[in-house]
Amino acid sequence: MKIKTKSKKLNKAWLQDHLSDPYVKMAQREGYRARAAYKLKEIDEAFQLIKPGQVVVDLGSVPGAWSQYLRRRFAPKNAGAGGAAVGELDGTIIALDILPMEPIEGVHFIQGDFREDEVLQTLHEAVGGRPVDVVVSDMAPNLSGIESSDAARIEHLIELALEFSQTHLKPGGALVAKVFHGSGYSQLVERFKKTFRVVKPVKPKASRDKSAETFLVGIGLKFPSPGGADAASNGQTGSN
Repeated sequence: MKIKTKSKKLNKAWLQDHLSDPYVKMAQREGYRARAAYKLKEIDEAFQLIKPGQVVVDLGSVPGAWSQYLRRRFAPKNAGAGGAAVGELDGTIIALDILPMEPIEGVHFIQGDFREDEVLQTLHEAVGGRPVDVVVSDMAPNLSGIESSDAARIEHLIELALEFSQTHLKPGGALVAKVFHGSGYSQLVERFKKTFRVVKPVKPKASRDKSAETFLVGIGLKFPSPGGADAASNGQTGSN
């Protein structure tokens, strides 16, 4: 009974914090599906990553707040008050998630597990040999609470995002990926530094203070894939 009472108190406290959160209120007011939109917005404004006309891949896109933000950046004249702008889209957004996502006008959504070769191939085909400007990844595995196991799952997803970026990004392109402080964090930073010329860790103000999440921003590939996006469209995956 004590455990249940404690759990109820924690849930109630979380709900109160959530409802009073200024980013939650802002997201509701501006039509975004989640407060996460402001994390990407802050990163974008700091590094000037997203521009009209680009090709952007959104990994771990559900519920769609990041794709909504990208949509708005690609159609600034049609943004209005809604989180997802409507009308003409100057750019390409390809989103992927293991869960279903409510459609967003102009966003090409793929439902599937990023860790599966078949799903990766579908993503390669959607890119269609075009060089990608930016990859954004809000992917996170279901955490077990076992630190070593969770660190390995997180690292695997980041490795896949890095491999995809090396294959598809323009030489000056960028990857924004969610990571977590704790076991394996320093290794992921080193992996980014081996891949990109510029690497910056960012903790957006929209990230909750209690959260261990942070974001690594990598800009400019040190070793672009020799085959580039055309090789990927033929089923090749760079160094893999």
